[in-house]
Amino acid sequence: MEVLPTYMDVEHSRAYIDQLYSNDPQKCFQAVSELKFAVIGSVREKGSIIEQGVVVRLLQILRAQEFDLILKTEVATVLNSLAKGLPEHAAALVQAGLLPVLWEQLEACGGGGGANAYTSMVLCCLRSVYRQGCAPPPPAWDHKLLTTLIQHGYHPPSNQECVANILAHACKVSRTCEQQQQLVEAGGADLVACMLCSPVSRVQLPALHCLAAMCYNNERVSSIIATKSYGGKAVPDLLVGLMARDRPCDMQLAAATALTFLHRAGALSADDPKVIFKTLQCLVRMCRRDREIWERVEAANTLAYLTEVSTELQRTAAMTDHLIHIMNDYLKDTPTAGASAPQGISVSPISCRQYDNPSTWPDLMLEAALKVYASLGANDEDIRQRVINTEGLMNTIVGALSAACPPIQLAAVRCLHSLSRSVHTLRTTFQDHMVWRPLMTVLKTSNSEELVTVASSTLCNLLLEFSPSKEHILDQGAVEFLCGLTRRPHPGLRLNAVWALMNMAFQAEHRVKASILHHLGTDQIFRLLSDTDVHILMKTLGLLRNLLSTKAHIDQIMQSHGKEIMQAIILILEGEHSAEVKEQALCILANIADGDMAKSAIMSNEDVLKKLMNYMVIPNVKLQIAATFCISNLIWNVEEGAPERQNKLREMGVYKLLQNLMTTTDTGLFDKVKTALQQFL
Repeated sequence: MEVLPTYMDVEHSRAYIDQLYSNDPQKCFQAVSELKFAVIGSVREKGSIIEQGVVVRLLQILRAQEFDLILKTEVATVLNSLAKGLPEHAAALVQAGLLPVLWEQLEACGGGGGANAYTSMVLCCLRSVYRQGCAPPPPAWDHKLLTTLIQHGYHPPSNQECVANILAHACKVSRTCEQQQQLVEAGGADLVACMLCSPVSRVQLPALHCLAAMCYNNERVSSIIATKSYGGKAVPDLLVGLMARDRPCDMQLAAATALTFLHRAGALSADDPKVIFKTLQCLVRMCRRDREIWERVEAANTLAYLTEVSTELQRTAAMTDHLIHIMNDYLKDTPTAGASAPQGISVSPISCRQYDNPSTWPDLMLEAALKVYASLGANDEDIRQRVINTEGLMNTIVGALSAACPPIQLAAVRCLHSLSRSVHTLRTTFQDHMVWRPLMTVLKTSNSEELVTVASSTLCNLLLEFSPSKEHILDQGAVEFLCGLTRRPHPGLRLNAVWALMNMAFQAEHRVKASILHHLGTDQIFRLLSDTDVHILMKTLGLLRNLLSTKAHIDQIMQSHGKEIMQAIILILEGEHSAEVKEQALCILANIADGDMAKSAIMSNEDVLKKLMNYMVIPNVKLQIAATFCISNLIWNVEEGAPERQNKLREMGVYKLLQNLMTTTDTGLFDKVKTALQQFL
């Protein structure tokens, strides 16, 4: 058979592309039609057409006033086909300026008359671009634009599907509180409620994903959506109906995800039957071995998020359908070649492309299982022990900490953090598996702020006084590392670092305390005490309190840093702080007053003594107790120099204040006052 020369195809291609630039509508229409048939079904041809710069001309035709809607509809069909190619094809269209043109056309078309076919194709093209995941949200989330788009969502199922997909992907990309709110204000919540009642699943499914994206981590929007209804049924009840077992798996999972996000945003309580009996049970059911890989992974990830903060949900999940053992299967299972990626899914909050490669499935399952274990063991010691006793889990966690995959590392650290809340585990299992070693490696080598934040939070628990790992961590240079973390801009890292140092300083040897003060420096202590985050301030005061414990240590530290420490305490006592913060400062003074030589730092400062007297009479029992305790330590009669200190304080009126406080009805304060009075000779 004779093969025609290739140049003939090339010449023919050039011919109709040349005609595309003609001002003759008929010739232009013919060229666009040939172009349409050339690109449909051919990824190679799509790429070739884009490379030739034809897209710019197609966009010019859409904007041109002289061309009719029939031609423009044909052009939009070509652009839609190009957008359905590879992600890089859609990205090239966006780069060429496709989106602004499509939004302009959508606004210009309105919603009726002869524009319907063209409008539908414009929506299809927008949908194809957004489904590729390379498009930003609609420009500035313009209210008029959003309203126009939402109005088209009430029209035939084909338009509804497009609008639902556009909104779902746009929400997924941005998902900021402001944009979620703008979408609701433009009527998005009412539209989604309507779409959930559609008889067409390809409309319902993206509507579910749009709903989930709107609710995610947004209390205000979720509370609004929870009250919306359609056809006499509230949105949460509609979601329960879409979780029924006769519904497609992807729809059940999407509905469960939407209810999960509503719960986590505070619109539904943990004990709501729709959450604890319907949503949780649906997600657990989808984790079973007879489900598809993608379904098991997505269900486990959503289940972990659902149960993350609720002890009640954690306990219910742990008792449901052998969930802990099911998660152990995730660690052992190697998906077979026959397992499949999700089919026919219109849109997912997590791109389904991650399931295209079967070699990644074990990692995805491992990550999901570790997240579930982390959530289950977050609060209940009995569940925690059941999780810890899972065969091979600790070896898996230790191995995952050293994985090259950051998401797996993060899931492993979260699981470790959850399990580290057990005193028994800190003393036994963690020591046996030397978890401190890979944890410190993660802390020192990771560039992920989120990973370092969770890892440093875990380190706080491993540095508790009764943890055998404490000495090993100190040997790994933890003091210098943590002091460095206190200088990081992220408040979570600063908090964890100070918290870990506070735990490290508790009942520590003087060398450890001296090392902390050396690497931290008094300047940094002042900065931490001036931090706008009150939690960081409190932990810094807790650190100072632990540093200034044990008489010998108190005297040595005050001898070296007494002036700066006293300045820091005065800074707190004179500042606009809560009673809880000032109580900690007074407790530090009480510790200083317990030293032998350190007492002079207080006794020589009449301003501080007057402040103590003021706090003895302030109408706050906790502050009164702390101030009285400090006075008691200063005048303890068996210690050297007690008579002189007592005389000075008596002259200042402290003895009289103590006598007046004997009338208190608070037993704690009464005991402290009585003890202090007994010290006076």
